[in-house]
Amino acid sequence: MTTVLDPFRARQESEFRRYDWSARALGAPESLPKAEILVVDLIGLLHPEALPSLDVTVWCDVDLNTAAERGMARDQRLGRDHESLWRDVWLPNEIDFAERFGPRASATILLDASSSAVASSGDRRYEAGRTV
Repeated sequence: MTTVLDPFRARQESEFRRYDWSARALGAPESLPKAEILVVDLIGLLHPEALPSLDVTVWCDVDLNTAAERGMARDQRLGRDHESLWRDVWLPNEIDFAERFGPRASATILLDASSSAVASSGDRRYEAGRTV
């Protein structure tokens, strides 16, 4: 929050560091310019401490085994051997985070990412990028 969200809210330039799963470490700092909109892809961002800094949160609703299968397939296509990371690190971390913080319940938009990309928020439904 202090290196990305807080400076963004203050309309200041900042830096962020991607996590390098192969090295199991944060990568080199990358510039984050001032902008009107910031999209961040990270389940841990739905942590109760971060929620007050977020205007909209989206939960991509898919069971963890399907998400892991998709991630492993993507990594294989990219020539990455991360299968043990998915099984031994990612899945247990996701399960623990979901049990402790209930990130799905804090999302303002639920996106059904299991197959048809349909989502709902209140009385609105989202399908393939459009409101229906």
